[in-house]
Amino acid sequence: MKALFIGGTGTISMGIIRRLAEDPLWEVYLLNRGNRSAEVPDTIHQITADINDEKTVLEKLSGMTFDVVSDFIAFDVNAVERDYRLFAGKTAQYIFISSASAYNKPAAGYIISEGTTLANPYWEYSRNKIACEEFLLDKYRNEGFPVTIVRPSHTYDERNVPLGVHGKKGFYQVIKRMKEGKPVLIQGDGSSLWALTFNSDFAIGFTGLMGNRHAIGEAFQITGDETLTWDQIYNTIADALGVKLNAYHVSTDMLCKAGDPYGYDFTGSLAGDKSVSVVFDNSKLKRLVPQMSTNVPFHKGVRIALEHVLTHPEEYEEDPEFDLFCEKVIASFDKAVSDILKN
Repeated sequence: MKALFIGGTGTISMGIIRRLAEDPLWEVYLLNRGNRSAEVPDTIHQITADINDEKTVLEKLSGMTFDVVSDFIAFDVNAVERDYRLFAGKTAQYIFISSASAYNKPAAGYIISEGTTLANPYWEYSRNKIACEEFLLDKYRNEGFPVTIVRPSHTYDERNVPLGVHGKKGFYQVIKRMKEGKPVLIQGDGSSLWALTFNSDFAIGFTGLMGNRHAIGEAFQITGDETLTWDQIYNTIADALGVKLNAYHVSTDMLCKAGDPYGYDFTGSLAGDKSVSVVFDNSKLKRLVPQMSTNVPFHKGVRIALEHVLTHPEEYEEDPEFDLFCEKVIASFDKAVSDILKN
């Protein structure tokens, strides 16, 4: 069986191609610009092209058909319209990578299933994913385009430490603050529930849907079963670092208002996603992929990630701007409390 992945070297997709590289059933092709080609397993066929250059892509894929096509870098309707033009009639299954952030925030109940309403007034990224789903499902209903929709939540790998609040350069500055004993910003009171999935676990669910006729025309969320509070997440990171967590809780509303002038989209990433408690009902996926489970719980996964981060500091960039933002937020809150106590 033949699969084509567009992109294919990101957090989610790298876990999938590593799994498929060991599966003799699948012949896998990657189409991308070749930026991380050295990390791709030798058994994977690489096609260097920009997916937005349709003419070149058509030439390079001339005469080829696939059992599965999946685009890991489709973020708006223009992208899936392009994919429809390129692959209609040339694939038996098109798997669209949507997002669990597309679910209504807050939902009517904290247990999320594929039937939970899709609506996110806080985050354009999520609204674009919803629009993509609607376009593709319309093509399925009216033209038989063989789409399967998957909705990941917070997936991480050996290069990434998942956090709620961080700056534009990612998580590294927060890890640095932890190691230095500085206060670390956590949204809300730290008690909201969250699900984290290591990419090798996500790959089990995804590959189980590949080529599965029962998945055509359906949507599946792919997450681990482990649920943690944000305080538990941050404390687990601190434990792995061998330090004591100095948590500083700040309301999401405050972070959104304070972060906006600095260009931090906390309204989308927090109010529209990570501040809201979620517990995922994965029973629909497990009916088709019964082997799906959490094999890398967070206390193990974060140690895998930190081992890489701490031994490859050259891959990460410090973020003094975010560090200053943290200090300003903390100083403002401390002053507010002091002023209240004076009165």
